[in-house]
Amino acid sequence: MKRPNHTPMIMSADRMPGKTVAITGVGRGLGRAMAREFAAQGHRVAGCSRNSTTLETLRGELGDGHLLLEADVSDDLAMQQWADAVVEAVGAPELLLNNAAVINPSGALWELDAAVFDQVIDINIKGVANVIRHFTRPMMDAGGGIIVNFSSGWGRSTSPEVAPYCATKWAVEGLTQSLAQELPAGLAAIPLNPGVINTDMLQSCFGPSAIDFPPADDWAKIAVPFILNLEQSDNGRPMTVG
Repeated sequence: MKRPNHTPMIMSADRMPGKTVAITGVGRGLGRAMAREFAAQGHRVAGCSRNSTTLETLRGELGDGHLLLEADVSDDLAMQQWADAVVEAVGAPELLLNNAAVINPSGALWELDAAVFDQVIDINIKGVANVIRHFTRPMMDAGGGIIVNFSSGWGRSTSPEVAPYCATKWAVEGLTQSLAQELPAGLAAIPLNPGVINTDMLQSCFGPSAIDFPPADDWAKIAVPFILNLEQSDNGRPMTVG
């Protein structure tokens, strides 16, 4: 399993303005688009992805002052090491965005291999828990922060042929609302439905009609200000971008 690669050079946190934003799944889709937009608005991005090639490209796009490490959210030890590296380099994040997710190939539940089902569960549910497990204490010690767990319209409704994905996003909703009741003052946990965006994941189940929806970079210009405006008083509230 991939462990974080502790090689990127970053600027000292006290020399860079803005918030520290930790984002999982920055290698593609919404995570990559958010990383670009947060950086463009002057915030520090601490990201992880399983894809070393896309991470290297993103490092070049973001420039100095950001920490991008190769790590798999489904690997608890890798998440502990990633969290330790982030906190040591730039401090506890003020925003923790659990974005990393995969979707199953479209098909009836009984026709999907166990390995396919397990991967969706391991990344979309266990991955969220692994990240929370290792970042919450540093955020508590820092006195605050907001945890945003990415849900979906399919975390509040269902469709055929995406049962594993629906199951995980319904789980994210319940996990987040329960977590919200456990957190001390100063912290908040919010389940966020990002809306319908034209990404590789959407294309896998919508096909050509995915082009009818906004691309990730356009979405990020709306989503990033929305996320930056979330407050502790939103703790436990299911939210939707836009």
